[in-house]
Amino acid sequence: MNFIPTWLRRLASPQHFFGDIKLWIAWLYVLGTIGFLVGSVWGLAFVPPERYQGDSFRILFVHAPIAHLVQVIYISIAIAGVVHLVWKLKMADIYMSAAAPIGCWLTVLALVSGMIWGAPTWGTAWVWDARTVSTLILFFLFFGLIVLRRVIPNPTRAAAALSILAIVGTINIFIIKFSVVWFKTLHQPASIELFGDIAIAPVFLAPLFINIASTYVLAAGFILANMRYLVAVRNVSMTWNQEWVQGRKQ
Repeated sequence: MNFIPTWLRRLASPQHFFGDIKLWIAWLYVLGTIGFLVGSVWGLAFVPPERYQGDSFRILFVHAPIAHLVQVIYISIAIAGVVHLVWKLKMADIYMSAAAPIGCWLTVLALVSGMIWGAPTWGTAWVWDARTVSTLILFFLFFGLIVLRRVIPNPTRAAAALSILAIVGTINIFIIKFSVVWFKTLHQPASIELFGDIAIAPVFLAPLFINIASTYVLAAGFILANMRYLVAVRNVSMTWNQEWVQGRKQ
């Protein structure tokens, strides 16, 4: 694994991770919050109404970035699961445990914001179509990861179970992605393709991209903060951790 940069290998150590990541978290919170406020205010208040959906489309400046982000978080958990099964890295296990609750809550927010958009757009807040149902399944997958960690007393077995569930659950990510192609659905096809055309007017792109970047930054801050907490809890007897332990007791 010599191809991995030194700073990244350093973060694989719980002690170094705990000390080095604190400043990162603060900057991620600041930058993510400022960016999300700018993008949301811009999108919700200053761009013109959409030609067909009017003002109801504005919730998409929140919904679309989060709906995409939760899929990426789940894929990252599955990758961490592979890393844990192959190399037995403790930080991979910690990442899975830290990211699952964040992904779960964000999936709830994606579903709720989608319902807010669907009510005026489709005339109903909920439809049992492929994308909506597969996103609901994603919530249960995240929830399952949280439950497995809590109900399996053996940490090694719990980490293995999380890894396997995360890897198997990636099938659902493909269903979410291609549901608008494979099934009849009210959801429109992707408006932005990585190597394709962009079906969104330029006036809407700037606040949307700001919010996409900001949600990623904020989610990274939340996950790293959760990881730092878990590192501290799991290494509560270590000498490098005593300042944090004393702070918790006060």
